[in-house]
Amino acid sequence: MNNGGAEAAIAPVGGSQPLEWKFSQVFGERTAGEEVQEVDIISAIEFDRSGDHLATGDRGGRVVLFERTDTRDHVGHQRDLERMDYPINRHPEFRYKTEFQSHEPEFDYLKSLEIEEKINKIRWCQSANGALFLLSTNDKTIKFWKVQEKKVKKVCDMNMDSTKAMGNGPIVGSNISTSSKQYIANGGCTSNEFSFPTGGFSSLHLPVVVTSHETNLMARCRRIYAHAHDYHINSISNNSDGETFISADDLRINLWNLEISNQSFNIVDVKPANMEDLTEVITSAEFHPTHCNMLAYSSSKGSIRLIDMRQSALCDTHSKLFEEQEAPGSRSFFTEIIASISDIKFAKDGRHILSRDYMTLKLWDINMDSGPVATFQVHEYLRPKLCDLYENDSIFDKFECCLSGDGLRLATGSYSNLFRVFGCSEGSTEATTLEASKNPMRRQIQTSSRPSRSLGSLSGVVRRGICFTPFVQSPDIWIVFHQFNFFSFIFA
Repeated sequence: MNNGGAEAAIAPVGGSQPLEWKFSQVFGERTAGEEVQEVDIISAIEFDRSGDHLATGDRGGRVVLFERTDTRDHVGHQRDLERMDYPINRHPEFRYKTEFQSHEPEFDYLKSLEIEEKINKIRWCQSANGALFLLSTNDKTIKFWKVQEKKVKKVCDMNMDSTKAMGNGPIVGSNISTSSKQYIANGGCTSNEFSFPTGGFSSLHLPVVVTSHETNLMARCRRIYAHAHDYHINSISNNSDGETFISADDLRINLWNLEISNQSFNIVDVKPANMEDLTEVITSAEFHPTHCNMLAYSSSKGSIRLIDMRQSALCDTHSKLFEEQEAPGSRSFFTEIIASISDIKFAKDGRHILSRDYMTLKLWDINMDSGPVATFQVHEYLRPKLCDLYENDSIFDKFECCLSGDGLRLATGSYSNLFRVFGCSEGSTEATTLEASKNPMRRQIQTSSRPSRSLGSLSGVVRRGICFTPFVQSPDIWIVFHQFNFFSFIFA
C-alpha cells in the first residue's frame, strides 16, 4: 500500500463558510498497468467510536485494520488536545495495523446456494482491557472478533548447544542465524547435523517457556452467529447497552446478545403469508444512539419506521412512520424505484435521521412525521436519463450517507468518483461536489442548494460509488473509499 500526505492547518468550522478540502492520505493506490483483483475491492468501512481505529472489509472476506498515529507523540488524550484553544498543526494520519480473514466462501447444500465471502458490513463494539472488538458479516453469517496484542513466548534452557536451534525458533539469547536450515511446520529440523555429546547428557531438564517483550497482534473469532437469515443480510447495528445488536435482511430483523450465538429473537417480520402479496422489503436498520429500546428501519417504498421494543415482543406495529407525500401529478414509472431508501443514519443526539434514496438526501426530525425537515439534491442532472439508467440497471445502485462529527455537514456518494457535501446548519447554502482523488477540488462545483426548511445545529456522526465515514470526536477529517482504494481528506 502506498500513502502520501499534505500539510494543512485546521481552521474553526463555520456554518456558512464553504470548506477548503485538501488531500491527506491514500491507501491501496495502484501503480501504472497494475491489474485489480476482484477480491481486493473494498466493500465496507467503519471508524470506531474514538476515531483512532479504522476497519475496512473487501470482497475477498478480509478485514484490514488501520490505526491513527499522529497523537502518539503528544502527551494526553486526543479529547484533551481537541479542547485546546490553539489549532493542531498536524493533521490525522493512519497506518496499517493488521489484517485477518473474516469469511470464507461457503455453499448451502440444502438450498443449492453459493455464499460469497464479501464483507457487507463492519461495526465496532466497545473495547475492553486494551482489546478491540468488532462485528463483520457477509450475506448469511455474522462473526464477533477480538483483536489483541499478545506477548511472544519463547523456549529456553534446552538440552542442547545454543548454536543448534530447532524448528520452533532460535533459543533465547542466541544470535546464531538459522535461515540455512529447513524446518517442518510443527518443529523439528530436516537436517541431521545435531548429534548427542560424547558420554551423553550429564542431566536432563524440561525446557522453560519465557515471555519476551515482543508482541504480536492476534485476531480471534469469539462468536459465530449463523443460520438465522433466509435472505441476504443488509444491516447490522450495535445497541447502546453494549450487550445486544440487530441484524436485518429483506424481510426480517433479528435481535442478538453478543454472548449468545445459538439463539436470536425475531422482532420485525414483514413477510406476508403469500409471497405474491409482498409489496416492500427492508433496506436498512439502525439502533437509536442513546435509547436501547428504540430502532428505525427503512423500506423500498421510501418510508422509515421507528419502533419501540417495549411495546411488544414482535414489533409488527411502529411508533412513528416517516414518509414524504407525493406531489400531485409527479408520479411516473420510476417514482417507486428512485424512492427506495438505501441507507439511514441517526444523528449523534438521536433527534434526527438522515436517509439516502437514489436521487436525494433527506433529513428527518423524529418529533415531526409530516415530512423531512430538509431535502438535498445529489445528482439532479440524472433525472432526464432515468430511462437509460433503468435499461443498464444503474437505477438500482445503492449509496450510503453520513453526518460529520460536529453535525454541521452531511455527505453521500455519486458517480464518476465524486461525492457531495452539504451544509445543514442554520443559514448554510453549502453544496459542494468533490472528487475522491489527490486533488479533490479539481472538479469542484459550488451551487446554492437551500434545504426545504431551515435546520438548527445537529450533533452527529458508502455499496456502489463512494463511501465515507467521519470521526465522531474530530469533525476535521473524512474517509472516502471507491472500490479498490480509499482516500483521507481534511478541511481547513
